[in-house]
Amino acid sequence: MVAALGLLVTGCGGGSGSGDGKVTIRYSWWGAKDRAELIQKTVKLFEKEHPNIKVKTDFSEYTDFWSKFNTQAAGGNAPDVFQNSYAFLRKYGDKNLLLDLNGQADAGNLSLKGFRDGLEKAGDIDGKLLGVPVGANTFAFFYNPDAFNKAGVTVEDGWTWDDFFAAAKKVRKSDGTLYGASDNANVMYLYDLYLRQNGKAFFTKDDKLGFTKDDLTEWWGRWQQHAKADELVPGKKSEQAKPKASISADLSASEFTWDNFLVRFAAETKTTLDLGPIPTTDGKRTGQYLSSLMLSGSARTQHPKEVAQFIDFMTHDPEVGKIMGYNRGIPATTAQYDAYKPEGVDAKIAAYEKSVRAKLEPITPHPAGADVAEAAFLRIYTQVALGQSSMGKAVDQFFSEAESALGS
Repeated sequence: MVAALGLLVTGCGGGSGSGDGKVTIRYSWWGAKDRAELIQKTVKLFEKEHPNIKVKTDFSEYTDFWSKFNTQAAGGNAPDVFQNSYAFLRKYGDKNLLLDLNGQADAGNLSLKGFRDGLEKAGDIDGKLLGVPVGANTFAFFYNPDAFNKAGVTVEDGWTWDDFFAAAKKVRKSDGTLYGASDNANVMYLYDLYLRQNGKAFFTKDDKLGFTKDDLTEWWGRWQQHAKADELVPGKKSEQAKPKASISADLSASEFTWDNFLVRFAAETKTTLDLGPIPTTDGKRTGQYLSSLMLSGSARTQHPKEVAQFIDFMTHDPEVGKIMGYNRGIPATTAQYDAYKPEGVDAKIAAYEKSVRAKLEPITPHPAGADVAEAAFLRIYTQVALGQSSMGKAVDQFFSEAESALGS
């Protein structure tokens, strides 16, 4: 399939024309039902403002989305425009599957002005503009304040990993129905933060893994120690809860993920959740950075102008900002940021990002193959959590698969 992706970059794109003079483009994204409902509203708004363009939509959950995308791309039928993330830009850019939007910006079909925090450069890979951000987010610690208060645990800035695991233990002891935390040892982005706190990173600038087998054994082993002590959600229960997360399935009192997931969790559980600081190694450095969801165009689209106009509308139009809120992170442009006045869970996300802004660092480089490494990291530790693999075998397997994906 990889070979096919590299070969199928010439020829027709996924969009089409019609007898009534309208241009049809296809737009795909990943996310839950709540995101789909909001995006459909923005698409209708775009079509009203651009009556010559019809947009066919399609969405899936994250894993299914990329499986479908790879199949479509290999068959020369990738969507004209689609949701993307920083982790995939180099991979698909190296395969010449992504439209360089610089030309459309130069032609006046896409504005790169008015982006917050330098995000207009977020999709720049080796001088090519392969994605434009629609929202920015950072990692956060999610927790159930009632459960933590009941256990006498305070979540505060500068707390350490020792403090976190001690808190999970206390919560589990004080509340027999909830585990202290979800087992997030399989989350690449969380481990990346831990590595950055210790002067390393998941990936190096020369596209290799930035840690050793001993490092990974220590990380996974520590989480397993607490899982076996019945303080973390067991692997089997986590799997049974999907597509919900363990925390939104009311199995655990805490979890780590991107801050904008608070929107999704609020739709999945009636339990009040708060956002807290990432634990540290030294009480200071969290290793956090801004990431973003983006819109990318297919290099094979027959309608690059219309794709650029669509991306421009979705990133700058104030009404789109009001509709989407913080579902995909805090809006990337000032026009949408100013148009939307956050309330409820969105206000919590805004306050959280404001509280960590001074701690943010440049984003970790993501080489081609990063997505394969991420998937292997998730899958292989899950096998450990389910008792299907030993620690030593799992670590060796991860390094084998990840190094092969990275070409190292």
